[in-house]
Amino acid sequence: MKRAEWLQETRKMRFDEAYEGWACGRLTQEEAARLLEVCERSFRRYIGRYKEAGMEGLIDKRVSQLSHRPASVDAVLKLVDLYRSRYTGWNVEHFHAWHCRKHEGPRSYSWVKSALQAYGVVERAPKRGAHRKRRERAPLPGMLLHQLDWRADWVRLAA
Repeated sequence: MKRAEWLQETRKMRFDEAYEGWACGRLTQEEAARLLEVCERSFRRYIGRYKEAGMEGLIDKRVSQLSHRPASVDAVLKLVDLYRSRYTGWNVEHFHAWHCRKHEGPRSYSWVKSALQAYGVVERAPKRGAHRKRRERAPLPGMLLHQLDWRADWVRLAA
């Protein structure tokens, strides 16, 4: 299951819970919308779609749409064979530049890279670590002292 499909299924389950809570009167529209992580207006739109078409009305139709520029299987195989026969070992960016220039390839770099990776001709790059990860602040002596009662005994004794 792809990530978009998984998110859609999760959204449907969460909507079902939020709608039941709202219909029974346990939740307000604001609370139900917060549960779905949308605004109240979006929740009202979801209710309208749900009443018209049931759960099918909540489906994001972009997920199931086919591309308006599909590539034929022959074109993909031709690209893969070209890379295997003449350009083995080249990085994808360099190959894409030559493919556009010499062979008049109409496709984008990301499409070429995805096609070559799908057929196992080019390896996927390893994922990089997160840049500048947030970390817990190190506790320092006297930290948050301004929030305590300054007349506390231990403060007077330390000074």
